[in-house]
Amino acid sequence: MYTRPRQTLLWATKTIIRQSSTSSSNASSLPRPRLNYRDISQKSEAKIQNAILRRSNITADIVLEISRLYNLSNETSRQLNLKRAERGPLGHAIKLAKDDSERALALERAQALKETIHRLEKELETIEGQLFPLAESLPNDTHPSAPIGSGSAAIIVSTHGPRPIPASPLRDHVHVGRELDLIDMESAATVTGSSWYYLKNEGALLELALTNYAMSIALKAGFTPVMTPDVVKVDIARRCGFHPRDESGNGGPSQNYHLERRRPEEPELVLAGTAEIPLAGLLARRTLEEKGLPIMFAGLGRAFRSEAGARGVDTRGLYRVHQFSKVELFAVTKQEESDRMMEQMAAIQQEIFGGLNIPFRVLDMPTEDLGASAYRKYDMEAWMPGRGSWGEISSTSNCTEYQSRRLHIVYKPSRPDDTAGPLPFAHTLNGTAAAIPRLIVALLENGARIENDIIVGIDLPLVLRPFWLGGVNSGKIHFI
Repeated sequence: MYTRPRQTLLWATKTIIRQSSTSSSNASSLPRPRLNYRDISQKSEAKIQNAILRRSNITADIVLEISRLYNLSNETSRQLNLKRAERGPLGHAIKLAKDDSERALALERAQALKETIHRLEKELETIEGQLFPLAESLPNDTHPSAPIGSGSAAIIVSTHGPRPIPASPLRDHVHVGRELDLIDMESAATVTGSSWYYLKNEGALLELALTNYAMSIALKAGFTPVMTPDVVKVDIARRCGFHPRDESGNGGPSQNYHLERRRPEEPELVLAGTAEIPLAGLLARRTLEEKGLPIMFAGLGRAFRSEAGARGVDTRGLYRVHQFSKVELFAVTKQEESDRMMEQMAAIQQEIFGGLNIPFRVLDMPTEDLGASAYRKYDMEAWMPGRGSWGEISSTSNCTEYQSRRLHIVYKPSRPDDTAGPLPFAHTLNGTAAAIPRLIVALLENGARIENDIIVGIDLPLVLRPFWLGGVNSGKIHFI
């Protein structure tokens, strides 16, 4: 049922292994991820179905190959251990040999045993070299409540804010921004290229106010503020579920901006696509105390996306750009607490967007929209009347142990009787508190004041007033 020509399977396997070796050649100092081969092997049918539902590049053949290699690895390890166990008695026999002939025979057996052990070690190394990249390429499991299908299958969980106002091209945020001298896309195109921008005057102040407003709510909820690095190692990004290079094997475009290495031995670096990556890396290779969980960070960083200009109408203005400021929520919990934390993070996001007095809705996202790392994901969309559509402003994802297995984030249970055996992997979650350009789009398009088809100002929510720098004497801004 799940078989393809062996040649096709070998090609797919070689492609995955080649991509993995490219990544590992520029790896961080972290140990190899601890993947659950046994779980994949024992639940191969479920893993196949999961890959199909998520439209993953992983085929049924790949999952079955993982199971085959895992069983082969176990059998090879068993044989190797048996042969290694023979070395002691054989060494003892050499010492107790009664004559040269008996000693020579024992030495001959010892040499043969040494060669067998070396052969089995090489075989095991080869098997594990094939097994790891295939298992690493599997997506996370999926929450049983996640809708099945593409983005159109998303379920609207709730709606918030005022009633959506009618769509109008006059409210287009690029038009509003130009009329009030808040946005300059043309100069940015000259200086840098398309899908880059300048925020000017009250536009710049609006970014600062939104950033501090979102951070203030996160801090009130107990999140620790973090200023993150905007540059990360390729290996760390990959361990978080982001693949900086084309994964299709067809030479497609990179998702990230890569920094040129000055020396070959230096790690390969990329500009971070989200602060989630450095925030997750902040706890890499840590053994946490259960009583200290959850750990909650609110990170402020710049997000860089090299593919921003490739999606048609979404490329207009600030909606999809190459660089933007973002406040990111990140949490680490014990395993049984991650579902509750996801709801808590979603509630914080709803508080932030509710305070902005914009129409928005919460969506439970379907299987094909989850990416590699998410077990479950909520998106939040704001009504953008200038675009005439709902637009994503935020997402929240529960990544369970997908990232922690790769980053070696474990915790020590509080009860002594629970510490036997391997320590449990923590669960990680992330959520956007404020993707600044998208919020500016929503605020400009919903808040534009229009008189006789002329943009005369912007109505902004009163919650931003305490975070507004300088005065508002220009008359462009009214806080309501």
